[in-house]
Amino acid sequence: MASVFTANSSAVLIGGERVGGVRSIDYQHRRAQESVYALGSAERVAVIYGGTSVAGRIIIASASDALDALLASGETFQVVANLSARADLEPERSVAFDGCFMTGKTFALSAGGHAEAVYEFTATRMREEAAA
Repeated sequence: MASVFTANSSAVLIGGERVGGVRSIDYQHRRAQESVYALGSAERVAVIYGGTSVAGRIIIASASDALDALLASGETFQVVANLSARADLEPERSVAFDGCFMTGKTFALSAGGHAEAVYEFTATRMREEAAA
């Protein structure tokens, strides 16, 4: 049976420290791919794979001093998302992003709402595994 992870039971860590105010995290893991065609045919006969890229976003209610510092410094960091659907908040799945660099930040404040900052990052690799 599939687990339905909930935001209230999950946590995002930067350098091992929990980030407060996280509203969401999303990412794209892409692998370059080229099709190979047979001579004289329009049908694909194989696929050649190339490099991979990982890009993600962390959306925070208001702002994060830790993420702002990483944006200003240009230092490398690690993001770990511990995903859970359990009431005891024990992680069931862990998604780790290694060798991350902050690439940008957007900020919005709307009438009747609260501030929201979107931090964008790239990563050297992504690892996804069941929590120990």
